[in-house]
Amino acid sequence: MVILSVENISKTVKDEPLFQDVTFGMQRGEKIGLVGPNGCGKSTFLRVLEGSSSTDSGTVAKARELSISVLEQQPRFQSGQKVEDFLLDGDHPSIHLLRTYHALVAESKAHTKASGQRLHQVMEQIEHTHAWDVQTRFASFLGELQGPPLDTPMEVLSGGMLKKVAIARVLAVDADLLLLDEPTNHLDIPTIQWLERYLASPAVSVVLVTHDRYLLDHVCTGIMEFDRGYVYQHPGAYTQFLQRREERLSSMQAEQDRLKTVLRRELEWLARGPKARTGKDSGRKNRIGTMQESLTTEQPQMAGFTSLHRRMGKKILELENIGKTYGDTPVVLPFTHSFSKGERIGLIGPNGSGKTTLLEMIAGRIEPDQGIVDVGLNTAFGYYDQLDTPMDLGMTVLEHISEIAEEVTVAPGQTLSAARFLELFGFPVSFHRISIGLLSGGERRRLHLVGVLMQAPNFLLLDEPTNDLDIDTIRRLEEYLLDFAGCALVVSHDRAFLDRIADTLFVFSQDGCIEEFAGSFSDYQQALVEEEKTTVREVEEKKSRPSQREKKTGLTFKERKELELLVSQIDVIEGEISALEASFASRDVDPTTMAQRTQAYAAKQVLLEKNLLRWEELAAKE
Repeated sequence: MVILSVENISKTVKDEPLFQDVTFGMQRGEKIGLVGPNGCGKSTFLRVLEGSSSTDSGTVAKARELSISVLEQQPRFQSGQKVEDFLLDGDHPSIHLLRTYHALVAESKAHTKASGQRLHQVMEQIEHTHAWDVQTRFASFLGELQGPPLDTPMEVLSGGMLKKVAIARVLAVDADLLLLDEPTNHLDIPTIQWLERYLASPAVSVVLVTHDRYLLDHVCTGIMEFDRGYVYQHPGAYTQFLQRREERLSSMQAEQDRLKTVLRRELEWLARGPKARTGKDSGRKNRIGTMQESLTTEQPQMAGFTSLHRRMGKKILELENIGKTYGDTPVVLPFTHSFSKGERIGLIGPNGSGKTTLLEMIAGRIEPDQGIVDVGLNTAFGYYDQLDTPMDLGMTVLEHISEIAEEVTVAPGQTLSAARFLELFGFPVSFHRISIGLLSGGERRRLHLVGVLMQAPNFLLLDEPTNDLDIDTIRRLEEYLLDFAGCALVVSHDRAFLDRIADTLFVFSQDGCIEEFAGSFSDYQQALVEEEKTTVREVEEKKSRPSQREKKTGLTFKERKELELLVSQIDVIEGEISALEASFASRDVDPTTMAQRTQAYAAKQVLLEKNLLRWEELAAKE
């Protein structure tokens, strides 16, 4: 079934075509990935599909009653808002009904007849569309994503937690079509893998913008490539897209080479003067102009690129039992490591597990509670953090970078200018004279990364460097790091990026432990799979040998008391749930309390499940 039909749509911004004459149809269950450079129009394209942005030409037709849910790149919330309130700020019709219901509840306190009738109508609509389920699903998705409690203020949440709350809201409405703009930014790897599994379901239809190459390859059934005003459509996953793109670029290069040869000959003819051109084709001048317009600008290449860095001494960096605790919570338990020249180490682990804290201790921004950070005499750090670095907003992009360094030395005897270096990291010449104040937040972050690399460090500390980069620029950063002769510590949740640049991993757990793993991210994932297989096999072997089963250790006095308390608590919770279920079917209960009762019901269900799991655990030991 076709749920979306797009015909010849075009969009121009500031006299520059973002995309033109795009036509495609989308079936239910399809998953389309949008790829291309930053600023090429991918986010605008999503807004056009949603209907919040108009086109210059063409049409977008949607299936009847098609419901759409949108994830913006940056979640927006109001000051003082809590997680449960954030849900009601969504644009989906079901959420609009719930928002209207809450507004009418507030009005109904005046006991006006009109507001009471309107409240009754809205409640009927909510029942008919099952909108009450949205709140329950929202709480459920937050639980699966390991997100924050419903009463948490939005302002205190980290970037990762904000993204989890936004994703939970998008999925809670059970829309026919999902439009997701950079859904993996700031998420930890387990959450990205959860999202990947969810989107891969045949029931899910999605158009997404992402730089996560694993997600594109494992989820997408088609790729739309945005390139200098044109959109190229590629059936299949990301791997097939790369193959077809290579074929297209090779064909384009052959045509470019042919045009250059013809153009050179035509320019030679044009230079002969009027007498030599007598009797020649009067249209040749027009053809020369056409050929010049057809020649595309060559993209900067990173091949063989490295940066000049300070000489490293024999001692680079020694971490001796460093640890950090906030209050009673250990963030980093005592950790020791001696760094060697050329090490590229990826830092992985859940959000809030201490990865950034380790970088901050190494950079000297915070002091460890114990242990020693011993920095070598010649070690010079380049720290790309997640903070908004202050910049002179009146300076141009090129002025800002030139103030750091006029040029970067590459291979012996070769240098790159500041302007060329900017091009390598996604700032074309047209951006160089733009004031920093006119850049987007993501573009300023990318400019900060360029500035760090221009300082010629010999030890890089990179905290989520790929979040604001497109795929081509990520590849260039990968080439930079692969040629980098110093050390690099990189926090990242981009699995493909980690696979390319990291030969060792520091694996962080939520309890503050850091384990070193020698190998790539794929090696680590495979090791986890093998470990899980071994565990399952051992359990099965024990089951097949009942006589050799280990004796139950029995309950401690404390555990026995806990078990007794759990039994009574479970009885109470089940009684409360039964009472709430009865209230939903009763006409005698105040209808204005429906929202509070629905939220209480979802919370009680979660609490009951938690207590039952603990009861089963203790009962098995009894």
